[in-house]
Amino acid sequence: MSMFSTGILVLTSPLHTLPLRIAPVLSSAAQVVERTLYVHLHPGLNLGSTGQARPVFIPPVPDVSSLISRLYSNAADVCGHLDVRVLLTNFRAQKVLTGTGGTNNPFPSPQTLSHSPEVVLTDFPLKDPGQSSLVAQCLKRYAGHCYTCTPKLASVLLHPLLGTLEAEKQEEEQEKGGAADSELLQTYSDVVVGGTFDRLHGAHKTLLNISCLLANKRFVIGLCDTELLKNKVLKELIEPYALRLERLEEFLQDIKPSLQYEIVPLSEPFGPSITDSDLQCIVVSEETRKGGEAVNKKRLENGLSELVLYEIQVIKDAHHSEMEEEKISSSSLRSRLLGTLLRPPKDNPYLPASPYVIGLSGGSGSGKSSIARRLEALGAVCIDSDQLGHETYRPGSAAYQRVVQEFGEDILNDDGTINRRVLGRKVFGNKERLKSLTDIVWPEIALLVKHKIQQAKEEGKQVCVVDAAVLLEAGWTEMVHEVWVTIIPEEEAVLRITARDGVSEEDARRRLQSQWPNAQQVEHANVVLCTLWEPDVTQRQVQKAWDLLQKRIQKR
Repeated sequence: MSMFSTGILVLTSPLHTLPLRIAPVLSSAAQVVERTLYVHLHPGLNLGSTGQARPVFIPPVPDVSSLISRLYSNAADVCGHLDVRVLLTNFRAQKVLTGTGGTNNPFPSPQTLSHSPEVVLTDFPLKDPGQSSLVAQCLKRYAGHCYTCTPKLASVLLHPLLGTLEAEKQEEEQEKGGAADSELLQTYSDVVVGGTFDRLHGAHKTLLNISCLLANKRFVIGLCDTELLKNKVLKELIEPYALRLERLEEFLQDIKPSLQYEIVPLSEPFGPSITDSDLQCIVVSEETRKGGEAVNKKRLENGLSELVLYEIQVIKDAHHSEMEEEKISSSSLRSRLLGTLLRPPKDNPYLPASPYVIGLSGGSGSGKSSIARRLEALGAVCIDSDQLGHETYRPGSAAYQRVVQEFGEDILNDDGTINRRVLGRKVFGNKERLKSLTDIVWPEIALLVKHKIQQAKEEGKQVCVVDAAVLLEAGWTEMVHEVWVTIIPEEEAVLRITARDGVSEEDARRRLQSQWPNAQQVEHANVVLCTLWEPDVTQRQVQKAWDLLQKRIQKR
């Protein structure tokens, strides 16, 4: 079967039968669609009747919210690579016409989606395979009334022969008409939520979809920024605010374009939720309910009415490891990025293809050297630039006399060698003095590194790792094919430096401040690693990075 970039799945089964059907239907859809899958819910739709081909508004019953949660949960389990989006344009809380599943208001003109669907799919159960052609035609006509689709539009029936009993159940539901849907979901004019929304995943989408279902006028989203990101796990891998904003806007415009959206940056926990008098409802999860209660306390202090707290369940992550949260979370997704290729390496035509050179960088105390040793155990040749730096300070070297002249003879030990700790106290925290030192020693170290790489080439080695904390600052990236960066939180780095080197906390912080911060290094990294957890976790990261590297080298 041909693969399509984007598809739209029309689910027609009654709501009570859908939960058990979603997983196999999504699994089948993933065999046809490879990037974006829109899901259009219309329970009770009869695709065999031309009278039902034109879409109508359907009421949002309470079961829809639980179904949305189930759908995204199943999607995470069986087709995690797909960007699944549940569309809500056809849901509206209005009086239902008995027996039709619709309302007396016409459906809006075809909606343009951000990714134009190339294929239409459905779960419609057939009693007779001979119906396939008729249903496919009706499906295409129905989808065309709902959404603007590309000329390549085709139609595919997923699990069309699930049995006559299933089809008979659906017919029974249609005969009951709208009686079962008499209870409607309570909606509100203005709804608010808050979050980081990093790497928009199923739990985010559930929260956003249900919020859009509850809102019938305005939806306010507080998007965490600056101060609220400081304590996040692997905060350096959080997507930039502008990118998170762009993806939020696209998703929301797809699922319910009729709403008024207001996305505001949050630098403190409450934002507009405690000052906007028009807000009526805040959507929370089991974990953030206390935050919602804190919002209401603040609102009462500000003379505003309390918000309705609408609570949704967190979505369990069937694929989480022991170091990850049991729920689907952005922090788990960020941890899975460790060791993977975050951005493709730049092609340097002047760099020999072999050996393949990894530039391994990272701040003091980040565990960079331990990772270098792990890579060496896997077969890489490791070049320790810090050790080579010692050679540049030896009496008689090209840099020795220049360093002494620049910083004074008080940096010398009794035997005439340079005391690097004394020298370090003179330069750490002083940018001008540090630059004077690096202008002397960095070019000399670079020459020694190039010599070591040449030696590895002559010995027929396949991979070299240049262990260099100053790789990026020194501009040594032209010597390497890829940049790998190790990171840990600053507080952990301070603890490691003071324990390892016997320096004060103040000296440790001054040393870190003289280096590029983690976030700046990550911006230049092809691969990121983190040694914050147990050694076996680090080992798995390094093994993953090494295995993926071997595949990249083979492709070359």
